[in-house]
Amino acid sequence: MRVVIAGGHGKIALRLERLLAAGGHQPVGIIRRPDQEADLRAAGAEAVVLDLESASVGEVAAALEGADAAVFAAGAGPGSGADRKDTVDRAAAVLLADAAERAGVRRFLVVSSMGADAGHQGEEVFDVYQRAKGAADDDVRSRPGLDWTILRPGMLTDDAGTGLVRLEARTGRGPVPRDDVAAVLAELLDTPATAGLTLELISGSTPVTVAVKDIAGN
Repeated sequence: MRVVIAGGHGKIALRLERLLAAGGHQPVGIIRRPDQEADLRAAGAEAVVLDLESASVGEVAAALEGADAAVFAAGAGPGSGADRKDTVDRAAAVLLADAAERAGVRRFLVVSSMGADAGHQGEEVFDVYQRAKGAADDDVRSRPGLDWTILRPGMLTDDAGTGLVRLEARTGRGPVPRDDVAAVLAELLDTPATAGLTLELISGSTPVTVAVKDIAGN
């Protein structure tokens, strides 16, 4: 598969790119800065330099030409203000979805956030973030032209992955290593029967492959 990943230099994205390359796939990372290209090459990924806060739908669709799947793994990141929560965490996800439809790329994965909700209350930056992610998720879920899966991990850690997770519609809160989030994303890409599902993910006791197959069966 050729898989285009928005936010290609992110911590989860780089892990996913390594997994996809090791599995014989063709990861492509959309990045904002040319100085990030070497890191993507080291991960086995092709790099496309494109700023999703200023790019047109046509430019992003061109980056998606020939892809089998798109993954939205971009984020404004810690330390960013409320404005960028909207322009990256919401608007860039909508832009990628628009571009995927234009390019005819149906398979579409979103790395969201546990608790994401367009109606989330509060005025702190994290509250704005949860509303932005929720609004993006709602937009993606409204599109019959996409075979979408939305993944909502719990508290992300840089601990080594265990390969053991809990993946359900509702898991309750908990931590999960970024290694295991990337492993679940790779498995979801290989499991088209998970289209149409919004899933929460935390560490657990079920091997990743089994957890994804089980949820696909439900």
